[in-house]
Amino acid sequence: MQKHHFTILGMLALSLLAGCNSENKSKDEAAAAGPDSVATATDSLTLPPPFATESVENRPEEAGWPDGKMPVAPEGFVVTKFADKLESPRWTYIAPNGDIFVAESGTKKSADRITLLRDVNKDGTPEMREIFLQKLNRPLGMLVLNGYFYVANTEGLYRYPYKDGETKITSKGEKIVELPAGGYNNHWTRNILANADGSKIYISVGSASNVADHGIDEEKRRANILEVNPDGSGERIYASGLRNPVGMDWAPGTNVLWTAVNERDKLGDDLVPDYITSVKEGGFYGWPYAYFGPNEDPRRKGERPDLVAKTIVPDVPVGSHTASLGLVFYNKTQFPAKFHNGAFVGQHGSWNRSKLSGYKVVFVPFKNGKPAGKPEDFLTGFVESEKKVYGRPVDVTVMNDGSLLVNDDSGNTIWRVSAK
Repeated sequence: MQKHHFTILGMLALSLLAGCNSENKSKDEAAAAGPDSVATATDSLTLPPPFATESVENRPEEAGWPDGKMPVAPEGFVVTKFADKLESPRWTYIAPNGDIFVAESGTKKSADRITLLRDVNKDGTPEMREIFLQKLNRPLGMLVLNGYFYVANTEGLYRYPYKDGETKITSKGEKIVELPAGGYNNHWTRNILANADGSKIYISVGSASNVADHGIDEEKRRANILEVNPDGSGERIYASGLRNPVGMDWAPGTNVLWTAVNERDKLGDDLVPDYITSVKEGGFYGWPYAYFGPNEDPRRKGERPDLVAKTIVPDVPVGSHTASLGLVFYNKTQFPAKFHNGAFVGQHGSWNRSKLSGYKVVFVPFKNGKPAGKPEDFLTGFVESEKKVYGRPVDVTVMNDGSLLVNDDSGNTIWRVSAK
């Protein structure tokens, strides 16, 4: 058995968010955690050995939402349909002026466009809906900065001249960063985020394979978060060994970057936990040689013991195979105080697990820029049965009024969650 040490928070998160596999939690873990455990205490967690269970392919039918059915939020919250009849609305970006941009893109079929939504009268329903930019190449991340509209396509970072309030861009974009295209399953996604003063842009680039199956040379500039200047120059690797980092945000009150990472497959039902983590500049997070700290992947055994030894243990596990992709910190005040400055995580849902995991939005409480409690379910109801789901949440975005938008790419809908 492979062991490492981290906070009780991590142990609770892994045991509680391993999807539908809570029946496999050991009595020892439960006793060690206890109902009154504090996040600053430490103890050990035993991960299952690799291949403890058979690797399975378990993809439920994506059935869509029946009339009158919608996701379920905790008591005290209201869920409404913000926008529907979109085509795989995978990601949302809210511009400084409040305009809402939605990247419609997918793996097998992709609309390859960005749609503008504008809620003019602030009633929670957009009155304006326009195609803002089209003929793209699997867009995801978006950004308004220094008079430009940036788009992260799968093969490059582009920027377009942009004026505040524009409803359509027809000019040809300038490709300022070439990016490696394609990838394993959904690793075509490229997210972007600027720092506080707009002097740097961070680009998330997932791996091209599950575990460097085709050799590490094919993974150049991948499984990384890259840092560039706003004109695309000065590229460097900010952090590496991140198998598929997608969601990125800054912890409120800090200059610490956080990311949500979709971890590797085919080691069994409960390996490897997806996670959210603070990102250390120059840090190495294990992929493909190690997972969740210095636990060597048997498929890369003996190749890089030096990198295995330096692998950073991530901060918060959020369940194995949950496909945790979206990440946003709640920096408003509409929601009750317990949610202030905490993190919402969009879990797209498993395919490599005998029982479904993910298919929900979870919340991780924070205090003083650090995790302060175990992850908990926030938006559920996406699963009808082990064979069928209504939708799949991806991105999570905080609106200017403090409500939360949840992109459901499979359900072709964006849901809005607001406090009563």
